[in-house]
Amino acid sequence: MATPSVALLDYGSGNLRSAQRALEHVGAEVTVTADPATVLNADGLLVPGVGNFGACMTGLRAVHGPRLIGERLAGGRPVFGICVGMQILFEYGVEGSDGDGPGTEGCGEWPGSVTKLEASVLPHMGWNTLEAPADSTLFAGADPAERYYFVHSYAARDWELVTDGHTAAPKVTWAQHEDCRFVAAVENGPLWATQFHPEKSGEAGARLLRNWLATL
Repeated sequence: MATPSVALLDYGSGNLRSAQRALEHVGAEVTVTADPATVLNADGLLVPGVGNFGACMTGLRAVHGPRLIGERLAGGRPVFGICVGMQILFEYGVEGSDGDGPGTEGCGEWPGSVTKLEASVLPHMGWNTLEAPADSTLFAGADPAERYYFVHSYAARDWELVTDGHTAAPKVTWAQHEDCRFVAAVENGPLWATQFHPEKSGEAGARLLRNWLATL
Protein backbone atom coordinates (compact mmCIF):
# COMPACT_ATOMS: atom_id res chain seq x y z
CA MET A 1 0.00 0.00 0.00
CA ALA A 2 1.40 3.39 -1.02
CA THR A 3 2.25 5.94 1.66
CA PRO A 4 -0.52 8.58 1.72
CA SER A 5 0.60 12.10 0.83
CA VAL A 6 -0.65 14.99 2.96
CA ALA A 7 -0.27 18.67 2.16
CA LEU A 8 -0.03 20.67 5.39
CA LEU A 9 -1.28 24.12 4.41
CA ASP A 10 1.21 26.84 5.29
CA TYR A 11 -0.66 30.15 5.52
CA GLY A 12 1.11 31.75 8.46
CA SER A 13 -1.01 30.20 11.21
CA GLY A 14 -0.81 26.97 13.11
CA ASN A 15 1.63 24.69 14.84
CA LEU A 16 3.01 23.30 11.60
CA ARG A 17 5.94 21.31 12.95
CA SER A 18 3.89 19.60 15.65
CA ALA A 19 1.26 18.61 13.09
CA GLN A 20 3.92 17.49 10.64
CA ARG A 21 5.63 15.27 13.20
CA ALA A 22 2.31 13.75 14.29
CA LEU A 23 1.32 12.93 10.71
CA GLU A 24 4.70 11.47 9.88
CA HIS A 25 4.56 9.41 13.07
CA VAL A 26 1.38 7.69 11.85
CA GLY A 27 2.75 7.02 8.38
CA ALA A 28 2.03 10.00 6.13
CA GLU A 29 4.37 11.65 3.66
CA VAL A 30 3.95 15.32 4.59
CA THR A 31 4.70 18.46 2.57
CA VAL A 32 4.38 21.83 4.30
CA THR A 33 3.26 24.06 1.47
CA ALA A 34 1.00 26.73 0.03
CA ASP A 35 1.71 25.69 -3.56
CA PRO A 36 -1.69 25.27 -5.26
CA ALA A 37 -0.74 22.25 -7.36
CA THR A 38 0.67 20.40 -4.35
CA VAL A 39 -2.36 21.30 -2.23
CA LEU A 40 -4.79 20.09 -4.89
CA ASN A 41 -2.93 16.90 -5.81
CA ALA A 42 -2.08 15.52 -2.36
CA ASP A 43 -4.13 12.59 -1.08
CA GLY A 44 -5.18 14.68 1.92
CA LEU A 45 -5.06 18.34 2.93
CA LEU A 46 -4.64 19.31 6.58
CA VAL A 47 -5.58 22.89 7.52
CA PRO A 48 -4.12 23.92 10.90
CA GLY A 49 -5.03 27.06 12.79
CA VAL A 50 -3.95 28.82 15.97
CA GLY A 51 -4.96 32.25 17.24
CA ASN A 52 -7.51 34.75 15.99
CA PHE A 53 -10.26 33.80 13.48
CA GLY A 54 -9.83 37.02 11.51
CA ALA A 55 -6.05 36.74 11.29
CA CYS A 56 -6.35 33.14 10.13
CA MET A 57 -8.79 34.13 7.39
CA THR A 58 -6.47 36.93 6.25
CA GLY A 59 -3.60 34.48 5.95
CA LEU A 60 -5.79 31.86 4.31
CA ARG A 61 -7.06 34.27 1.66
CA ALA A 62 -3.48 35.36 0.91
CA VAL A 63 -2.69 31.84 -0.31
CA HIS A 64 -6.13 31.32 -1.95
CA GLY A 65 -6.98 28.81 0.77
CA PRO A 66 -10.79 29.08 0.56
CA ARG A 67 -10.70 28.39 -3.18
CA LEU A 68 -8.28 25.46 -2.80
CA ILE A 69 -10.35 23.92 -0.01
CA GLY A 70 -13.50 24.36 -2.12
CA GLU A 71 -11.90 22.80 -5.20
CA ARG A 72 -10.72 19.77 -3.25
CA LEU A 73 -14.13 19.22 -1.69
CA ALA A 74 -15.89 19.64 -5.04
CA GLY A 75 -13.80 16.73 -6.29
CA GLY A 76 -14.40 14.64 -3.16
CA ARG A 77 -10.78 15.08 -2.02
CA PRO A 78 -10.28 14.83 1.78
CA VAL A 79 -9.68 17.94 3.91
CA PHE A 80 -9.05 17.96 7.67
CA GLY A 81 -9.25 21.16 9.73
CA ILE A 82 -7.78 21.53 13.23
CA CYS A 83 -8.73 24.09 15.92
CA VAL A 84 -9.16 27.48 14.15
CA GLY A 85 -8.67 25.44 10.99
CA MET A 86 -12.06 23.95 11.86
CA GLN A 87 -13.63 27.27 12.83
CA ILE A 88 -12.84 28.95 9.50
CA LEU A 89 -14.91 26.31 7.70
CA PHE A 90 -18.09 27.95 9.04
CA GLU A 91 -19.76 31.04 7.57
CA TYR A 92 -18.66 33.55 10.20
CA GLY A 93 -16.51 34.01 13.28
CA VAL A 94 -17.30 36.73 15.81
CA GLU A 95 -13.83 36.78 17.40
CA GLY A 96 -12.45 40.31 17.24
CA SER A 97 -15.67 41.87 15.93
CA ASP A 98 -17.29 44.85 17.63
CA GLY A 99 -20.68 43.19 17.85
CA ASP A 100 -22.04 45.01 14.78
CA GLY A 101 -22.87 42.31 12.25
CA PRO A 102 -21.95 38.63 12.16
CA GLY A 103 -18.17 39.15 12.29
CA THR A 104 -15.46 37.88 9.96
CA GLU A 105 -16.55 35.88 6.95
CA GLY A 106 -15.22 32.32 6.89
CA CYS A 107 -14.97 29.75 4.11
CA GLY A 108 -18.69 28.96 4.27
CA GLU A 109 -18.39 25.21 3.87
CA TRP A 110 -20.78 24.86 6.83
CA PRO A 111 -23.54 27.27 7.87
CA GLY A 112 -23.49 29.06 11.18
CA SER A 113 -21.16 31.14 13.29
CA VAL A 114 -18.28 30.51 15.67
CA THR A 115 -19.02 32.34 18.92
CA LYS A 116 -17.48 32.81 22.35
CA LEU A 117 -17.98 30.05 24.89
CA GLU A 118 -20.17 30.98 27.85
CA ALA A 119 -17.98 29.96 30.76
CA SER A 120 -16.37 31.55 33.80
CA VAL A 121 -12.91 30.26 32.86
CA LEU A 122 -11.53 30.99 29.40
CA PRO A 123 -9.76 29.83 27.41
CA HIS A 124 -10.97 26.25 27.68
CA MET A 125 -7.50 24.77 27.95
CA GLY A 126 -6.54 21.21 28.78
CA TRP A 127 -7.94 17.72 28.46
CA ASN A 128 -11.58 16.87 27.92
CA THR A 129 -13.77 13.92 26.99
CA LEU A 130 -16.12 13.83 24.00
CA GLU A 131 -19.53 12.54 22.93
CA ALA A 132 -18.87 10.88 19.56
CA PRO A 133 -21.47 9.12 17.39
CA ALA A 134 -21.42 5.34 17.65
CA ASP A 135 -20.82 5.04 13.90
CA SER A 136 -17.96 7.55 13.79
CA THR A 137 -15.07 6.64 11.49
CA LEU A 138 -12.80 9.26 13.01
CA PHE A 139 -13.22 7.83 16.52
CA ALA A 140 -13.27 4.16 15.50
CA GLY A 141 -11.48 2.12 18.17
CA ALA A 142 -11.46 5.00 20.67
CA ASP A 143 -12.38 4.51 24.31
CA PRO A 144 -15.25 6.91 25.25
CA ALA A 145 -13.28 7.83 28.37
CA GLU A 146 -10.27 9.07 26.39
CA ARG A 147 -9.40 12.74 26.65
CA TYR A 148 -8.21 15.16 23.98
CA TYR A 149 -6.32 18.45 24.23
CA PHE A 150 -8.23 21.71 23.75
CA VAL A 151 -7.13 25.34 23.84
CA HIS A 152 -9.79 27.81 22.65
CA SER A 153 -12.30 30.44 23.74
CA TYR A 154 -14.57 30.25 20.69
CA ALA A 155 -16.39 27.36 19.03
CA ALA A 156 -19.41 26.41 16.96
CA ARG A 157 -22.13 25.96 19.56
CA ASP A 158 -24.93 24.93 17.21
CA TRP A 159 -25.12 22.58 14.26
CA GLU A 160 -27.40 23.69 11.44
CA LEU A 161 -26.43 21.59 8.42
CA VAL A 162 -29.15 19.39 6.98
CA THR A 163 -28.83 17.04 4.02
CA ASP A 164 -30.89 16.89 0.87
CA GLY A 165 -31.81 13.27 1.51
CA HIS A 166 -29.32 11.98 -1.04
CA THR A 167 -26.15 12.27 1.06
CA ALA A 168 -25.23 10.83 4.44
CA ALA A 169 -25.93 13.04 7.44
CA PRO A 170 -22.80 14.59 8.97
CA LYS A 171 -21.46 12.91 12.10
CA VAL A 172 -21.11 15.52 14.83
CA THR A 173 -19.11 15.02 18.02
CA TRP A 174 -19.79 17.23 21.04
CA ALA A 175 -17.85 18.34 24.11
CA GLN A 176 -18.69 20.48 27.13
CA HIS A 177 -16.79 23.12 29.08
CA GLU A 178 -18.56 24.00 32.34
CA ASP A 179 -22.21 24.33 31.20
CA CYS A 180 -21.39 25.26 27.61
CA ARG A 181 -21.82 22.52 24.98
CA PHE A 182 -20.01 22.92 21.67
CA VAL A 183 -19.07 21.07 18.48
CA ALA A 184 -15.80 19.19 19.02
CA ALA A 185 -15.54 17.38 15.68
CA VAL A 186 -17.40 16.86 12.42
CA GLU A 187 -17.23 14.19 9.74
CA ASN A 188 -19.03 15.46 6.64
CA GLY A 189 -18.13 13.44 3.54
CA PRO A 190 -14.56 14.36 2.58
CA LEU A 191 -14.51 17.26 5.07
CA TRP A 192 -13.46 16.39 8.61
CA ALA A 193 -12.42 18.72 11.42
CA THR A 194 -11.68 18.85 15.13
CA GLN A 195 -11.83 21.76 17.57
CA PHE A 196 -9.21 20.02 19.70
CA HIS A 197 -5.61 19.27 18.72
CA PRO A 198 -5.10 15.60 17.78
CA GLU A 199 -1.40 16.30 17.24
CA LYS A 200 -1.14 17.27 20.94
CA SER A 201 -3.41 14.52 22.25
CA GLY A 202 -0.91 11.66 22.57
CA GLU A 203 -1.86 8.18 21.42
CA ALA A 204 -5.57 9.06 21.44
CA GLY A 205 -4.91 11.78 18.88
CA ALA A 206 -2.56 9.56 16.87
CA ARG A 207 -5.36 7.00 16.52
CA LEU A 208 -7.63 9.65 14.99
CA LEU A 209 -4.96 10.68 12.50
CA ARG A 210 -4.45 7.03 11.54
CA ASN A 211 -8.19 6.69 11.03
CA TRP A 212 -8.14 9.70 8.71
CA LEU A 213 -5.14 8.45 6.75
CA ALA A 214 -6.92 5.13 6.24
CA THR A 215 -9.60 6.98 4.27
CA LEU A 216 -7.18 8.65 1.84
